[in-house]
Amino acid sequence: MIRQRFLHLSLVAAAALCTLAIALPVQADATLDKVKQRGKLVVGVMLSGPPFGSIDPSTQKHVGYNVELAEGVAKGLGVAVETVQVQPSNRVQFLQQGKVDILIANMQWTQERSEILSFVPTPFEEVGGAAIAKKGSGIAQWEDLRGKPVCLSQGSNFTRPLTEKHGAQIKAFRGQPESLLALRGGNCVAAVHVSPTLRELVSGNPDWKDYAIVSPSDLIPSPSVIWLRKGETDTLAAIDKVVQEWHGTGWLITVEQRHGMTPTRLLHQLQAKYRKP
Repeated sequence: MIRQRFLHLSLVAAAALCTLAIALPVQADATLDKVKQRGKLVVGVMLSGPPFGSIDPSTQKHVGYNVELAEGVAKGLGVAVETVQVQPSNRVQFLQQGKVDILIANMQWTQERSEILSFVPTPFEEVGGAAIAKKGSGIAQWEDLRGKPVCLSQGSNFTRPLTEKHGAQIKAFRGQPESLLALRGGNCVAAVHVSPTLRELVSGNPDWKDYAIVSPSDLIPSPSVIWLRKGETDTLAAIDKVVQEWHGTGWLITVEQRHGMTPTRLLHQLQAKYRKP
C-alpha cells in the first residue's frame, strides 16, 4: 500500500517536473545555481553507525553508505561534496534553514514528510524497521510490544505504526545512539530503528552479544529517497537523473554489497527498469 501510494505520488511529481520545465525553461532554482557557482554540494547525512554512516576514528572523516551516496550525487552534478552530520531531531531544520542542500539521512518516504519537503521521485532503496531487545526478554513479535516502553529516534516514521497498530509506549531520543543507550540502561524493553543498522550491530559485535533482533519481519518497508526543500525543481530533476543512472548501471547494488547490505527486491526491479540496452 505504501509503495503504491509512493509510486503514484512519484508519477505526479515527475509530471510536475516536466510541466515546470516547459513553463520555466531558463529559470533555475536557487540551490542548483548556488551549488554550481560554488562547485560544492552540501549533504546532510546520518552517522548513527554502520552500514549507513560513521566517523573514522583514525581520520575523523565521514564514511559509510550514506556518505558514498552523497559523493555519488555530487559526482553526477559535476561538483565536490561536503557532508554534514545531522540527527533525526534536527535534519529537517538543517535542510529548511539552508545549512545543507539535500538530505540523505535515513528518511524514508511518508505522506507527512512529502507535505513539507520535496523528494527525488526515484527511490534509491526500500528500508523498514527492526526491533532489538535483550535475549530472553520474551519479545518475539511486534504484538509483544503492546503496552511496553519502546525506544525510538525523534521524528521516526516507525512511531505511528508502533503506537496505532501495536500499542507500544514510545520513548523518543535525539538519535539512534541515545536510544540504544537507553535500551541498555533498561529504560525500554526494545528499540526500533532501520533494519540494516541493527542487524549490523548484533552481527559479531561483542558489546551486543546479549541482544538480538526480535522482530520476525521489517516494520513498514518504505522507499528511501533524497529530500530537498519545497520548490527546488531543477535540483530535484538533476538528482533524479543521477539516481536513475545509478540503477541503470547497477552501481547501487555494488555499493550496498560493499557495505555488507543485501539489496532488496525493489532495487533489482529498478535496475531492470533503468538498465540501458
